[in-house]
Amino acid sequence: MRVLGATAALVLLAAVAGPSGPAFAQNEVPHVNLLTDAPSKTPEEKEADAVKEKAYKESLKKIPDAKVPSDPWGVVRSETPKAPPKAASTAAKTKTKSGSNAN
Repeated sequence: MRVLGATAALVLLAAVAGPSGPAFAQNEVPHVNLLTDAPSKTPEEKEADAVKEKAYKESLKKIPDAKVPSDPWGVVRSETPKAPPKAASTAAKTKTKSGSNAN
């Protein structure tokens, strides 16, 4: 009876310890090709793509070049930019302590 109990305990222990081992997905590299091998294009498809590409390039040539940069807020701004204010002297920035130093 003791042998049967010990065997059952070992089986139970092996079942509990089994999932804590390495995962099955990590053991082997999957042999799955995610990139499908698409058939090459037919001559008609290649010709249609060339026509589309040519039409696209022609449409890009029809777009006029911007000669003057667009500035919608130009009338709101002043003519010359104002100079930044000069930095105050460092002596004015330091604070003088008054009172005791007790915290």
